[in-house]
Amino acid sequence: MHYEVKFPVRYYETDQMKVVHHSNYIRYFEMARNGMMEAAGLPVEVCENEIGVLFAVIGVECRFKHSARMGDVLTATAAVEEIPMAKLHVKQSVVNQRGEVCAEGTVTLAFLDARTYRPIRCPEPVARLIESRMND
Repeated sequence: MHYEVKFPVRYYETDQMKVVHHSNYIRYFEMARNGMMEAAGLPVEVCENEIGVLFAVIGVECRFKHSARMGDVLTATAAVEEIPMAKLHVKQSVVNQRGEVCAEGTVTLAFLDARTYRPIRCPEPVARLIESRMND
C-alpha cells in the first residue's frame, strides 16, 4: 500500500534561513499516512467511530538527508509493506522537486481499543484492507 501527496513549503514552516524546521517532517509524515488511509477507504474517523480502533504513534525514526527550503515543492510518501499483527510499520519519506530525499524514516503505530484505550491486535477490517492493497 503506497500513497504520496505534493505540497509547497509554507513560510511558517521555515526558520530565519528559509529552511524547513525539523519538526515539520513529522507533520509531513502524518499528512501522508492519513491520506493513505483515506485513499484506501479507511479514514481516521471511520476507524475510530465505526471500527472502534485508535492508532497510537509509539515510535518515530527520522533521518534528515537534505534541507527543504522555502519555494520547494515536496512529496511526502507513506508505504505499508507488511500486514500488521500488533503494530503497523509505515515507511515514510519527503522528497523535493529535484528528487532529493529530505527525510526518510519509519513510524510505528499501535492499535488501541477506542473505548478502553487498551492495546489490541490489528482489527480484521484494517488487516483485510491492507492485505487487499499491498500491491498498490
